[in-house]
Amino acid sequence: MKSLAEAKKFLKDNSIKYVLAQFVDIHGVAKVKSVPASHLEDILTAGAGFAGGAIWGMGIAPNGPDYMAVGELATLNLIPWQPGYARIVCDGHVNSRPYEYDSRVVLKKQIARLSKRGWTLYTGLEPEFSLLHRDDNGAIHPMDDTDTLAKPCYDYKGITRQSAFLEELTESLIAAGLDVYQIDHEDANGQFEINYTYADCLKSADDFIMFKMAASEIANAHGMICSLMPKPFSNRPGNGMHMHMSIGDGKKSLFQDDSDKTGHGLSKLAYHFLGGLLAHAPAICALAAPSVNSYKRLVVGQSLTGATWAPAYISYGNNNRSTMVRIPYGRLELRLPDGGCNPYLTTAAVIAAGLDGVKRELHPGVGNGDNLYDYSPAQLKEKGIGILPQNLNLALDALEADQVICEALGEGLSGEFLALKRAEWIEYQRHVSDWEIKRYVEFF
Repeated sequence: MKSLAEAKKFLKDNSIKYVLAQFVDIHGVAKVKSVPASHLEDILTAGAGFAGGAIWGMGIAPNGPDYMAVGELATLNLIPWQPGYARIVCDGHVNSRPYEYDSRVVLKKQIARLSKRGWTLYTGLEPEFSLLHRDDNGAIHPMDDTDTLAKPCYDYKGITRQSAFLEELTESLIAAGLDVYQIDHEDANGQFEINYTYADCLKSADDFIMFKMAASEIANAHGMICSLMPKPFSNRPGNGMHMHMSIGDGKKSLFQDDSDKTGHGLSKLAYHFLGGLLAHAPAICALAAPSVNSYKRLVVGQSLTGATWAPAYISYGNNNRSTMVRIPYGRLELRLPDGGCNPYLTTAAVIAAGLDGVKRELHPGVGNGDNLYDYSPAQLKEKGIGILPQNLNLALDALEADQVICEALGEGLSGEFLALKRAEWIEYQRHVSDWEIKRYVEFF
C-alpha cells in the first residue's frame, strides 16, 4: 500500500476488523496492540501507545514517557491464520521522535549508512525449528513419536507426517507476502526448515517476525509447540537461523565477481565486508546467539548424526558448512545466528562489522575447505583459526569490549542488552540442574 486510501480499501476488501500494531522488544519478541480497523490512521500518525516500562529493554522507567508504535504503511498485510486481522510493523517513537532503544530504529540507522553509498544489504534468513509436545511429566519430545531415525535429514516419513502443519504454515506465509520456495526435514528428530525468498534486510527482519508469529500460533492450534530454541536436545543438532547476504546497488550484486581466482566468486568489497564479520565475530556472537542455551549449539565437536552443523570456528570456506561463514558463490552465508536472536539487532551488528571491514580494508585471509570439526586444537592454532565464545558470559565480554558494535547499537540499548543478559547468566549460574542433583546428591 502506498496511500491511506489504498490501505483502507485493502482492509475493507479483506473484511479486516482489527489491525495489530506490532514491534519487538529487545529480545526480538513480537509485541502488539489490537486496533479497530477504523483507527488505522491513528497508528500511522501518533501511533499506538504503550507503557514503556512494561517492555523489555526500552530504558523507560514507570514514571517515564509513553512508547508510541508508529506504523509503516508499506508493511500492512494480512494475518491469514487469524481471519479478520492484519499486521502493520511499527517503529518506536518517544516524545515524537524515533526512539534509539527501538531495535528497528537501530537497524534503520545502519541501513542509512549503506544508503549513503548507494548500497542495499539483501538478506535471506533460514529459520530452523522443532515441533514438540510435552508428556505428562512436562518433558519435551518430538511431536511425531515415530520420528526416531538416527540420521533423519530430508526423511520422507518425517516430513509427510507433519504435512498438515507445514502446509498450513506455508500457505499462511505465502498469503502474508512471503515467497516460500522449499520445506524440508532437518538433521534432528522433529526439526524442520522453511525457506522463503531473500529481500532487503529490513523486510527480511520483518518477515522473520511474521514467520515466528505464524509458526507459534498455527502449531498451538495443532496441539504442538513450535520452538526455535537453539538446542532443545543435547545429543542432536540445534536450531540455527543462517543469514545469507549480499550488497547491491539497485542494478547488480556488488558482492559477486566471476573473475575471483579462488572460486568463491567474491568481489574485493565482499572480502573486506567478510573481513569485518570475522574481526567482530565474538561481539556479533552475543547478539546472534543471545541465550545461555545458544552455546549448547555452538560447541566444538560432533553430534550423534555426525556433525553439529553449527559454527564454533571463526573462519570461512567455499561451501564449507563447518565454518562460521560459508561461501555459496558470490554471496556470504553467516551460520552463527539462531532463531532466538533479535533479527534487527543482529543485522545492525552485521552491517556495522562489515562496514568497519570495508573502511579498514580488512582481508579475511585464505579460506578453509577442510572439515574443521575434525581439527585438533593444535591444528586450529597452526591455521590461526579462532574459536567463538563458548558461553554467553564470554560473548558478553566480547560485546562490551567492541566499540564498533556497541556504537552501532547505541550506548543506551547496548547497556540495556548487556545488563539483561548479565542477569540471565547469573541466574543460570545459580540454577541447580537435574544433572547436578543426579551426580552429587549422594556422591558426597
